[in-house]
Amino acid sequence: MFNHRLSAIPQPGIVNGFYPERSPQKREFLHGAVSSCTGLVRSLTVYRSGALRRTLAAIHHHCRQIEKLDDTALAEYAKKLRLQLHQHGLTTDLTRKAFALIRETAGRTINMRHFDTQLIGGWIMVHGRLAEMETGEGKTFTATLAAAAAALAGIPVHIVTVNDYLVTRDAESMGPIYQALGLRVGAVTEKMDPGQRRSAYAGDITYCTNKQLAFDYLRDRLVLGDDHGRLRLQLERLHNKKSRKERLFLQGLCFAIVDEADSVLIDEARTPLIISRNTENPEEEQAYFRAMALAESLRNDIDFTLDHQGRRVHLSDEGSRRIAALSKAIGGIWNGTRQREELVCQALAAQNLYQLDRHYLVQDGKVLIIDENTGRVMADRSWERGLHQLVEIKENCELSGQREHLARLTYQRFFRRYICLAGMTGTAREVQRELWSVYGLVVVKVPTNKPPRRRELARRIFPDQATKWNGVITQIRTMHKQGRPILVGTRSVAASEHLSSMLRGAGLRHQVLNARQDAQEAEIVAQAGGKGAITIATNMAGRGTDIPLEEGVAEIGGLHIIATEGNEARRIDRQLYGRCGRQGDPGSYETILSVDDELLQHYLGPMLLSFLGGLVQQEKPLSQHIGLISMALAQSARERYHLQIRRDLMEMDERVTSLLGFSGRLE
Repeated sequence: MFNHRLSAIPQPGIVNGFYPERSPQKREFLHGAVSSCTGLVRSLTVYRSGALRRTLAAIHHHCRQIEKLDDTALAEYAKKLRLQLHQHGLTTDLTRKAFALIRETAGRTINMRHFDTQLIGGWIMVHGRLAEMETGEGKTFTATLAAAAAALAGIPVHIVTVNDYLVTRDAESMGPIYQALGLRVGAVTEKMDPGQRRSAYAGDITYCTNKQLAFDYLRDRLVLGDDHGRLRLQLERLHNKKSRKERLFLQGLCFAIVDEADSVLIDEARTPLIISRNTENPEEEQAYFRAMALAESLRNDIDFTLDHQGRRVHLSDEGSRRIAALSKAIGGIWNGTRQREELVCQALAAQNLYQLDRHYLVQDGKVLIIDENTGRVMADRSWERGLHQLVEIKENCELSGQREHLARLTYQRFFRRYICLAGMTGTAREVQRELWSVYGLVVVKVPTNKPPRRRELARRIFPDQATKWNGVITQIRTMHKQGRPILVGTRSVAASEHLSSMLRGAGLRHQVLNARQDAQEAEIVAQAGGKGAITIATNMAGRGTDIPLEEGVAEIGGLHIIATEGNEARRIDRQLYGRCGRQGDPGSYETILSVDDELLQHYLGPMLLSFLGGLVQQEKPLSQHIGLISMALAQSARERYHLQIRRDLMEMDERVTSLLGFSGRLE
């Protein structure tokens, strides 16, 4: 069902159509043992040590031949190879030659040559697999091999990453390689107008975020409508100057390389993408204010209960009767039981389950959602079903208009439409079965270029937040006296600012990186590896960022990481730990937790929390062990919960697709 051979990818044009993409396919969420075995077999066909040794030997052979050429002769060689690739596609021999050419070009343009491990990573991706490479092994540089090889063969390439900062950084830093090969590189960011977007997508290689790419695809679907047949588009393009082809953004879905693939394909896949437009409805706005007033009159644990894990509100029978009585005189939509109860539940959620500086920020009078996995602001996102407007009322902000949905798409369905999908990440093993079952992506582990020297210090858990933060300050002082740089990871803006206040009180100079400082991210990260530097960061510093060590820092132990709370997935913890000990540098990390951290609070009941807190306070080894096991179980439970959300979303998506199929529509 999944065909990820680059040699089989059609080049957009008259013969193969101007918008190639894979037809929608129905997939079950997990295939169990049979699916896993199939994925393993597929991985072994690429990652056989003997085959890889032969491939590396062939690439080095071609490298030795072309490194003797001067720049003019190398450019001529590139033109001839590009013509061969256009004619014959990415055959094994031509792909090896392309890798050698790209490696030599990189050395001449940006003074970097791909290591053997990076050649392996690129080979895995060019075969439509996911390369799991340790943090710091140069995934951005590795991607140039697969991207440039495909682009030289005339295949449009999308390199997908998680935020605009990485899009701009990677396109600029890797751009000289592509340009020297005669390839055009573009970058799509949030603030671009339609003309700039079309120009960027028209290039051979386009860097973009998953969000911008998927929304632009949805916009294309609105232009194409239900009739997007190959022949019709070609005839329009030949005979009509204002054909739909000229209004499209993409050149189709040919080949995507997804950076931080677990974040994009797993974490982001819990929420569907929706294109909508504002609608003015004064009656709805009035209903939101009434819902907030009604919610304030309800009693917790009597009229309603809170589900913190699912972030939902459950009304009791008493609560339903109370709402009915209070809304009896209002009339209108308040006569309907389902509508009034949903509105009040959303208002209760806004009041009790969504916290300022954890789930959202207020900037310039607007409510901005924070991505809990990355710590970044999602400026153009809004919550559904009135929740966003209710949070705006809670924070005394001007109400944004209600949204009318025009098109909807899930990441699962979108990325399965690529004719060839590949990826890279440092943290995929926990979700490799899901990546194979949903996307047909096999995870292949790539060895490190140098032996890792990252050390884990003993994990500790404290009975409460106050003692935990004091423990964090003590450890920061210890490392700071040694002159080592320290990166402290927090889960929320509020936590990062609380720790910052404590450090100021302790007289320790530091930098803070959270959603409020996203414009200064590059500058703050660049300084985080200096001697004695202290940096507090949310998960913004956990993906795609490289912290260079100042001279002399490696000799005293390298960067030290302190994680102050468990994330909702172990993968995200590992991303933070991976900021240290990169490319064979020394480094260390530790985890300092408390019994009343959010993850445990929502997993254990009040009585168990109280018992565990008392146990941990005894400071006995066994009590520490029990506390840490409890945190690990809470984390596993959260991962299973999010897995279920993705499963439910995908099943609902399949049902919607089937229903739309009967009407002749796809989105």
